[in-house]
Amino acid sequence: MLPVSGPDLRRAAAACALDLVEPGMRLGLGTGSTAAAFVALLGERVGAGLDIIGVPTSEATRVQAEGLGIRLATLDEQPELDLTIDGADEVDSALRLIKGGGAALLREKIVACASHRMVVIADAAKRVDRLGAFPLPIEVNPFGLTATHRAVEAAVARAGCAGAVRLRRTSDGAPLITDGGHHILDAHLGAIPDPEALGAALWAVPGVVEHGLFLGIANAAILASARDGQADITVLGSLA
Repeated sequence: MLPVSGPDLRRAAAACALDLVEPGMRLGLGTGSTAAAFVALLGERVGAGLDIIGVPTSEATRVQAEGLGIRLATLDEQPELDLTIDGADEVDSALRLIKGGGAALLREKIVACASHRMVVIADAAKRVDRLGAFPLPIEVNPFGLTATHRAVEAAVARAGCAGAVRLRRTSDGAPLITDGGHHILDAHLGAIPDPEALGAALWAVPGVVEHGLFLGIANAAILASARDGQADITVLGSLA
C-alpha cells in the first residue's frame, strides 16, 4: 500500500489503472477529477517514452492531455479503442454506474462503448448498495426543453422513482451547455430501484440525447480507500 492522504485516493486509483496501459494502446481518456489524475500520470509516462494514442471524452480532457504532450486522435480517426479509463459518480456491486457530474456523459458513453474494456477509477466512497443518491444527469436537446422536462418527469415516475428533476445551471444562473450543445436535467431521486427500467423509460422520451446510467458497460472498478494512512485498493470485476 502507498502512503496517502484523503485527497490522494484518486491518484492512488489512477496509479493502479496506469499499470493496465501498454505501449501502442488506443486509450479513451475520461472526464472529471479522478480521470484528470490518471491523465496527469499518463502524461508523465508519455514524457518518459510511452507511445499511446488517446481519445478524450471532453474538451477539458483534450486541453489537459495536449498540454502534457499526449498524442490524441478523434473517435472517427480511431473508432475502436483498447481501453477506456474514467471516473464515476456512483458504482454498485454489479458495476452499474451513474456518470455525468462533469456534464460529459454523452461523449463518455460513446467512447466507453467503442472500447474493448472500460475500467472505472474512484474513491471507494463512490461505491453504493443502490444507485441514486447522486443526482442522475440526463442530457437533452435544447429544442422543446419544457416539454422534454415534463416528459422526463413522467418517465421517472413510471419507472418507480420519485424526486425533483432540475435543469442544471452555471454559477451565473444560465442553463449549462455541454460540449455537444445540449442541456442537462438532474434527477434527484435518492434511490433507483430498477436502473434498467429507468434507463429504458428515459430512452423512450423524444429529446433525451443520453442519460447517465452506464449499464453493462464497465468491466472493472478500481476503488481506493484510506486505511492506517495508506491507500487500500479494491477491485470489482476483472482487470484482465
